[in-house]
Amino acid sequence: MAAILLASASERRREIMAGLVSESIRLESRALTSDEIDPPSGIEVNERVEMICSAKAESAAEELTISGEKPDFVVVSDTLVEDPTDPLIALGKPLDELMATSMLLGLSGRRHRVWSSTAILYSPACGIKGTEILHGGWAADIWTDSAVVEFDELTQDDLANLISSGSWKGKAGAYDLAGKAGEHAALVEGAEVTVLGFANGAMGVLSSLMG
Repeated sequence: MAAILLASASERRREIMAGLVSESIRLESRALTSDEIDPPSGIEVNERVEMICSAKAESAAEELTISGEKPDFVVVSDTLVEDPTDPLIALGKPLDELMATSMLLGLSGRRHRVWSSTAILYSPACGIKGTEILHGGWAADIWTDSAVVEFDELTQDDLANLISSGSWKGKAGAYDLAGKAGEHAALVEGAEVTVLGFANGAMGVLSSLMG
């Protein structure tokens, strides 16, 4: 039985992966123990999200080499929301209600772009040569995609309900398109899976690998 590790604490990502793989695939998920890098300011959001994903891929390879675990494939991903007024500003996961409120106010009544970068890591034993050579003989390919989401004008009640629901927690840009925020926002360009946490291109490849 093939094994795949989703190196993420995101429940939404796990749900998506569980729907993608067959019953013959053993799926595990857990967060990396390494701290996430903070790329330098002044770079565009698409570059930033890919730098973070690439660093996650290297961290995953290092952690698995040290632990001796040998899943066939590992998936890491990162998602950032581009500030609708400045392509150099990335909206990550809010730390508290005040930050979440500020993010949602900035998105209210506007269109914005969401970037997801996803890496698929191949174990040394599986024989697939990726474009990225990592620690311990691991290799990886990385995909970065974007999608555009449009928010309605949020009323005070809308905003209060979104904040009190807690749906902003752990979500880039303080919202979950497949959750409560879906009542006030719509996908206008690209794939929904990109907004929810994975580069769409990577999902197509992963589906073929798991088939």
